This record gives sequence, C-alpha cells and structure tokens, in this order.
Amino acid sequence: MFRDTVKKLLDDSLQNRKDLFLIDFEILEGNMIRVVIDGDEGVLVEDCMYISRAIEHNLDRETEDFSIEVSSAGAATPLLHKRQYQKHIGRVLQIVTFGKEKYEAVLTSTDNDCISLEWKIREPKPKGKGKVTVKKNVSISFKDIDTAKIKLVF
Repeated sequence: MFRDTVKKLLDDSLQNRKDLFLIDFEILEGNMIRVVIDGDEGVLVEDCMYISRAIEHNLDRETEDFSIEVSSAGAATPLLHKRQYQKHIGRVLQIVTFGKEKYEAVLTSTDNDCISLEWKIREPKPKGKGKVTVKKNVSISFKDIDTAKIKLVF
C-alpha cells in the first residue's frame, strides 16, 4: 500500500515535468524511499528537490515513518533508459553486448530501436607496407546491449 502510494506520487510528479524521467525506484527497509532520476538536459539540485517535495509533502508522517533520497544518475552510472542516449551523442561510450562483443566508440546517433557507433582503427594497407586509418561503424539494437557506460576522459 505504502509503495503504491509513493509510486503514484512519483509518477504524478514526473508527469508534470516531462523533461525528467525515472531511472530507479525502490523502498528499502525502514521505509527508506530511494529515487534516481535523469533528464533530457541533465538534472539540477532543484529537480531532485522538486521530486522529493512532491512525494514528501503528500505523505502523512503520522501514519508512516519514512525517509527519502532523490538523486540523479551519476557520470559513472550505466545507461539504462533509451532517453539517456540522446543527450550523449558525440561522447565515447563503452558498450558490451549480450554476445560479449565490446566496443569503445563515439555515439553518433540513436533512435527507438538502436544506437550507432563510430571509431577509427589502424589497419594494414591493402597493398604495400604500412598502415592506414579506417573509420568503422556499427548499429546495435537496444535489446542486444548488456551494459553501456560513458567513458570519462580527464
């Protein structure tokens, strides 16, 4: 019952903010509410406060004792939602497929079904000695992606 109430409040708050979307939601032991959100243009502290207040101000502490934590998906957090890919076009991703293929390449595009990656590789020349730089690309269906992370460059 408590979980259903919290989930409805969370869904309602996200309906009012179409730029935000849910990454993870759980209620832990002791009614610890944990929410992870992301946004099409990123997430500000004010966005987390908005979601937190939308839930907290509509629950009765006299009836249920709870705590709430609302955070954004971190830079090292794997990409879990299709909407997350769009804002990372142009960045290097590390992808592992369910077939155990590994890619470290630039995300060039995304749609409802797949992502496109591009990278450069040095290969032997077709004739003669030496190597030549070749552009490679691949399209990967979302259903084939096991893990996807942003490669952090410092």
